Amino acid sequence: MAMKLLSWNVNGIRAALNKGLGAFIEKQTPDIVCLQETKARQEQVTDLFFAQGYHQSWNSAVKPGYSGTAIFSKKKPRSVALGLGASQHDNEGRVITHEYDDFYLVNVYTPNSKRELERLDYRTKEWEPAFRAHLVALNRKKPVAVCGDLNVAHTEIDLANPKTNTRNAGFTMEERREFSRLLETGFIDTFREFEKGPGHYTWWSQQSAARSRNVGWRIDYFIISPQLRPALKTAFILPEVMGSDHCPVGVTLG
Repeated sequence: MAMKLLSWNVNGIRAALNKGLGAFIEKQTPDIVCLQETKARQEQVTDLFFAQGYHQSWNSAVKPGYSGTAIFSKKKPRSVALGLGASQHDNEGRVITHEYDDFYLVNVYTPNSKRELERLDYRTKEWEPAFRAHLVALNRKKPVAVCGDLNVAHTEIDLANPKTNTRNAGFTMEERREFSRLLETGFIDTFREFEKGPGHYTWWSQQSAARSRNVGWRIDYFIISPQLRPALKTAFILPEVMGSDHCPVGVTLG
């Protein structure tokens, strides 16, 4: 039986609920929904009518109104782990790992390197190696599906204006190299299994009518272990879905 998995950086779950998040999920009827940048603790979010029948896992940042991730799953996971197990990485609510019978699912909101690249060293020298090690360790036990806002456009076709963004957060050589290293361990960028061309984006600046002009970046992903490739039926981006500066992405596995 096919499973539909969705991922969305909602840029604040309470704001997204006011912009149709619940109706979108009810229409899509996904088996699993992974959200990033929830910006709230579970007890602060009351209008979760869509979540009936879903097991909920939340990982919220220590800092109020910042970062955070959540997973809504129709099937109860065998186990749930929050974070990477290291205090220097785990106070921002950026990772949730669900274990199912046949695979692990990891929802991630990768730290942004910020405007002056003030977090670039932390991200590329500390966070990325720790996160990659987490995935590799899981993959030794069973296959892994990773989704979320990875805050990097991997190649030049993954953003509209590569030449003017080469030293901007999300498109530095250091960040792109770390993404390549993840793929070199065997993980697969699912969207590129089906679509090799440019013009497909998941985030748009809220300035200069960037979204209506499709001047965007592809920084939200589903990445899978090679063992899951035979089960991968589709990988898709839903740019027409509003409610955040990101749009949802998804896969079907069957």
